[in-house]
Amino acid sequence: MDSIKEKIPFIIGITILIALCICAYYVICEQVYEYYTKIDNTKIQTLPATEDMNYEYTLTCYNEQGKSREIKFKTSRQLREGAYLKLEFLNIAGVRNWEEVQLEELPEKVRTNYEQ
Repeated sequence: MDSIKEKIPFIIGITILIALCICAYYVICEQVYEYYTKIDNTKIQTLPATEDMNYEYTLTCYNEQGKSREIKFKTSRQLREGAYLKLEFLNIAGVRNWEEVQLEELPEKVRTNYEQ
């Protein structure tokens, strides 16, 4: 009976540690953030032909609150100059996906950065 009572704090500690690890994994690896940007083909770098993605963009992007962040992402082709993109961004993996959107689809705080 005494041995079970002695192990309870250890079991509780391990359970809390596992829960914290799961939460940290979600926040660091699985949390998807949306950013918006406008394509500027002067900010493109051509990559070696041995890679699947031939181009890398480094663009200023904005989240829904209008906060800016410089983000790099790769594409297999040059994108249309002036196109607006919605980026799905993960902290560890970077840009997971992107899609072209219209100016009217941008959040208001993002749109104000491009309408000036």
